[in-house]
This record gives sequence, structure tokens and C-alpha cells, in this order.
Amino acid sequence: MSWPTLHKDPASFRVPPNLEAYETVRERFSWDDARAALDGLPDGAGLNIAHEAVDRHAAGPNADRTAIRWLAKDGRVRDVPFGELAALTARFANVLQGLGVEAGERVFLLLGRVPSLYIAALGAIKHRAVVSPMFSAFGPEPIRQRMEIGSGSVLVTSRRLYERKVAGIRDQLPSLKHVLIVDGADGLPPGTLDLEVLLDAASPDYRIGPTDPEDPALVHFTSGTTGKPKGAVHVHEAVVAHTITARFALDLHPDDTFWCTADPGWVTGTSYGMIAPLALGVTMIVDEAEYDTERWYSILEEQRVTVWYTAPTAIRMLMRAGDEPRVDRDLSALRFIASVGEPLNAPAVIWGQEAFGLPIHDNWWQTETGAIMIANFIATEIRPGSMGRPMPGIEIAIAHRTGDDEHPGVELVEEPDVEGELALRPGWPSMFRTYLDMPERYASCFRDGWYLTRDLARRDADGYLWFLGRADDVIQSAGHLIGPTEVESVLTAHEAVVEAGAIGVPDPVAGEVVKAFVTFYPGIEATDELLRELHGFARKRLGPAVAPREIVVAERLPKTRSGKIMRRLLKARELGLPEGDLSTLEAPYDATPPGAAGTSAPDAAGEGPS
Repeated sequence: MSWPTLHKDPASFRVPPNLEAYETVRERFSWDDARAALDGLPDGAGLNIAHEAVDRHAAGPNADRTAIRWLAKDGRVRDVPFGELAALTARFANVLQGLGVEAGERVFLLLGRVPSLYIAALGAIKHRAVVSPMFSAFGPEPIRQRMEIGSGSVLVTSRRLYERKVAGIRDQLPSLKHVLIVDGADGLPPGTLDLEVLLDAASPDYRIGPTDPEDPALVHFTSGTTGKPKGAVHVHEAVVAHTITARFALDLHPDDTFWCTADPGWVTGTSYGMIAPLALGVTMIVDEAEYDTERWYSILEEQRVTVWYTAPTAIRMLMRAGDEPRVDRDLSALRFIASVGEPLNAPAVIWGQEAFGLPIHDNWWQTETGAIMIANFIATEIRPGSMGRPMPGIEIAIAHRTGDDEHPGVELVEEPDVEGELALRPGWPSMFRTYLDMPERYASCFRDGWYLTRDLARRDADGYLWFLGRADDVIQSAGHLIGPTEVESVLTAHEAVVEAGAIGVPDPVAGEVVKAFVTFYPGIEATDELLRELHGFARKRLGPAVAPREIVVAERLPKTRSGKIMRRLLKARELGLPEGDLSTLEAPYDATPPGAAGTSAPDAAGEGPS
């Protein structure tokens, strides 16, 4: 089905677009010019993300402007002006200094969307520590893996999260020196420190030390199809890309009220739910609560949100809720809507036009790219279903891999509408600099001077790019990238499970949800009680964002001759897709279709978008 191209009447813009003449800006753009638009540390001491996001505004006319408007679950509202944010982050930086934490050490954050999360993140960056936010929905095992890989020396968390998820694994984290509890007034767990007491005793003044733009600032973990999570390292120079992409792709202006619904545990929630709006001096909304249709519409209305950045999962949930929750709302302040995390289908783009009088602008990027690479811009036409066109400063190609591991190469596709792998020319400021302790894995991402994304796409004759799917079997669920090995490892830790395979299956709201196939040890019966127990076992260790929504018990799973479970075949059988080359299959796999030995009921306790 073809969808109508959407155009914006230039006369309808309330403020002049930051990017109006796309081709002209692309032709003239330079990263040096973008870098020059930032402040830089005093006396030429380098570039620090926290200075650009906080201190430079606190020292100027924006000191009293609201930086963060926090909306608590219970209805409380707290405004944090730039001046106050500068003092609070300085106090946190001084806390780290007092604890002997040195530049380059890694500070992990395990918190919901509360002010302490943003204060700790920016304060640690100010101290030149390396910050790694985690989802509070993670279970103990994902937390342990990430902190072990990242050699986390400091953890900032709440009492409840520590006692439920960290205390039991702390002896497995030898690098962890300090646990700072943000709500320790009613008593502290053994071996932890009260962050509020430390902040009260710390100075509100802190001078940021010399910061090389290439110094690490952030680690975001992304799961692969095999093995453990990968820690993508980003540097302070990334703020150059954060700010310019927020201006061009999100059309952020200084007077905007901006709401990015993503949790900072996801790279979007850090790049655009923290750094970019603050660096541009924009007031940003932070909502502590999880998705709720009425609440979200109330926020858009009452907070007079002008620019809204959310996920396709949330958009589908709003679509499912129908018109009634929206019809009596005054949403006239809203002028721009964007979406990211997975492909936004054409009906959702059209729905935005019908529901808000505004199309929803899809864009594309990855944890590894650190910032938006492809976008539908406010002043250019939208082709529903397309990711859009490359950002100024970004060179993109459609490529086919050639050669082998010893002589890898790429062949660039010049013709339009040919499927291939999306490739980017390295050199943009927010590109990841390495995977922690995985130099060979990092090097394998590059061929012939191109970064290969493992995302499949095509480019039409006018340069619009269309996402076709992943080249591997990472599961994309409600904006989360889930590695199947992470799920399988936990399931096989259960005493009844001998083997497990995890795949993503389509879901009308989340895009995909995790479905797992397991085989039990001989003699164990797949009772409803045992299946409920297995669901609970997985949710407790993985958290609801990662645990399988459905578990199927089979007599055996398809494997290669080397013993690797063929997830591709599981998914093909599940969805009725072509099975492809089965030459490496250990044995014919047709005696027991998936689910023949018993299927659990879907797990009803799944969570919505962050």
C-alpha cells in the first residue's frame, strides 16, 4: 500500500525552523563550525559535557530558567533551575572527590526517573568520571554483568533497589567500592552511604578539571546476538553531535518545553532526555511514572509541551486507546513530534496528523552512533514509513559485505531501491570509540572505511532511507534491545531447564516481545505450576523489560552440528518464514514442532515503554 507524502505549509511554522534549506545546509555544514557554537571550558581547558549542559547556563542569564521540571508519581512538581542544578551537580562531584574517586572511574546509576539520577549523572561527568545508567527494571543478573564488564567502582541507587537487586550479588562485584543510597533517611543497608548526608556536607562550588574532548564520558550497554552485553564508550566530544542533531532533527529552540519519554537507561534518555536539551538551555520534562494514557495526555496539556520525543510503542498504545482520552484536551502548544527506537509504521505517522494535526517524524540511530543519524525534518516532506534522510555531516551508503574474515571488504550500492546494509562514514563526534574490553569486536564493525550497522535498508531515488530489518536476531521490544543469550542463560539456570532458545515475535504494541523455547531434563513434567514458577524465576532475575512474555516447552531444540541453537529456525517455524539453509542442522527438525510438548500462558505482567 502506498501512503500520501506529507508536506508542512511554511506559513504554519510558529518559529522559523532550525533546518529549512536541507540541501544547502548539508553542502555547507562542518563539524568544526558545530563545535565552535559550544562554550568550551574556561581558559581553553577542553570540552566537558556537564559544563555545556549546566555550568555555562548557570553563569549567564539562564541561571533562573527551569532546567528540569520533575513530575513525581504522587502529583508533586519540582522545578530545578540551571543555577540550582549547577550547585547540586557540583556537590555530587565534590562527594566523589571526597571518596577518592578519580577521573576515568566508572559510576553506575540504578534509579528510576528521579532528580537524583540526573544530578548524579551530570555531577559524575563534571568530575570526569564515566557514567553508565541502567534500567531500574533490570534484575540482578543484567546488573551484575554490566557492572562486572564496566568495572563499576561507584553505584548510586535507592534502598529498595539495592536490597532487592544488588545486595545478593555484591560479593560478585570486586571493583565496587562505594554504594550511595539516595533515600537513606530511614536507615541504610549495611555497607552503604547516605548520599543526602554527603551532599549536604559538600561544597556547591566545583571547578571542572581539564577535559580532553576524547576523554570517555559515558558507557551504554547494548546486547548482541551471542555472548555478553557490549559496553559502547562515548566521549565528551559527543555533546557536539547531541546539540546539533537536537537543533536540526528535533527543531529545539531555547523557549521550548521538551519532553523525551525515554529512560536514561536507554541511550535516547541520556542523549536527548538529558544532555541535548540542557546543552541548548531548554526546559525538559521528566516524568517519574510509567506509561499511562490519561497521564501522558495530561502532561502534554498541563505542561504546555512544545516538542515531544517518544517511542513507537507508546504511539501504538495511544492509538489503541482511541480518541476519547484526547478529544477534550488543549494540546495547542505542541508543535513537533518525533519518534525513535524501532521503525515507525506509516499508519502511525498518518495517525499523528489526524490526532494532533502534526505528523510524527521518525528518525534512526543506534547506541553506537550516540546521536540521530537519519531523520524526517520539520521543514521537509515526510514519506510515511521512511526513516528520512541523513543528518548534515553524516555520509551514508547502502553496502554489501564482500570477502571473508581475513580479507573483509564492502561493495557500495549506487542504484536506488536495492537492499543492503546501512553503512556510515566514521568521523561524527558521538560515534562510539570502543567496546569495553572487546577491541576485536569493535574492529569488526568497520570495513574499508565504513561503519557497518547490521541494519538492512534501501535508499530511494530521492535519498530517503527505508528500514528493512536487523541483520542479526537481536530482539527489539518497546525500545529495548535484548540479547537472546542473556535470556537463555537465566532460563537454563533453573533446575528444570536443560536448554533454551529465545526469539522476538511480533507484538502490536511493543513491536516485538520475547518468546522462549525450553527443554526440560528427562522425567520433569511441564505442569502449569512449573511454568508459572519459570516465568517468575526469569522475571526476578532479568526484570520485566527483558524476561520472556511466553515460554514454550519442546522435546528438543534445533541445533547446528557444533551445538549452537538455531534461533533462526525457531523464528522461521514460529512465523511461517522461509527456513533457509539447513545444511548445518544437527538432525532433521520436524518431529516436534515448537510448542507440541506444552505452552505456558503469556506473562501478563509485561511493562510499557519507558
